[in-house]
Amino acid sequence: MISDVHGNLLALEAVLADIAAQAVDVTVNLGDLISGGLHPRETADLLMELDLPTVRGNHERQLLHTPVDRMSRSDRLAHEAMSPEHRAWLEALPATLEVDGDVLAFHGSPTDDLTYLLETVEPGGARPATVQEVLDRLGPHAERRLLLCGHTHLQRSMVLPTGALVVNPGSVGWPAYDDDAPHPHVVEAGTPHARYALLQDGADHWEVTFRAVEYDWEQAGRTAEANGRPDIARALRTGRT
Repeated sequence: MISDVHGNLLALEAVLADIAAQAVDVTVNLGDLISGGLHPRETADLLMELDLPTVRGNHERQLLHTPVDRMSRSDRLAHEAMSPEHRAWLEALPATLEVDGDVLAFHGSPTDDLTYLLETVEPGGARPATVQEVLDRLGPHAERRLLLCGHTHLQRSMVLPTGALVVNPGSVGWPAYDDDAPHPHVVEAGTPHARYALLQDGADHWEVTFRAVEYDWEQAGRTAEANGRPDIARALRTGRT
């Protein structure tokens, strides 16, 4: 599982090289693909060439449907770099994707790409979600055997009472950010590594291994600075906001 590349081409290339050494059968991409302060066009070109099973994230939806004058800086950079072919590719991506029958992939939750599934934001900040909160957000989808989500950029997993395993692989390309909805909060991986997750189907359950990959985050930070995003550069170099 990879997620939240956010146009970080160097991080994506490092993760793909690490995946290539793991004898992986299939790689699933959970969205938020090109919006960020880095290399949206080049990242889109590579992902289109790879043609991985991919769902769209909230940033893909925003790129396609938000008026340009209301776009965030990250989305606007991606919008300006996109070709008609890139746009057609994004438009064809599904919000959810079934993989091998009993595995469901999505970005935030199965019904909302902005939902934090494994975290809960309160007035004091973000915390790990409770089992009941996750069950409530999943509804009938909690009966699935494996559920793959992204969006919050944090590596986390949870086994539900239904037996389902829920996994967030963390972010390939953006290890820390802040947001003000529904309350001001920060999300921080704590280190600048590019992250993803390996899943293995055992005899009676899935097993998850989280990976953290080194890459040239200093060069990525310089690119973000050149694109007018010192805030992203700081997050890329430190894993903190």
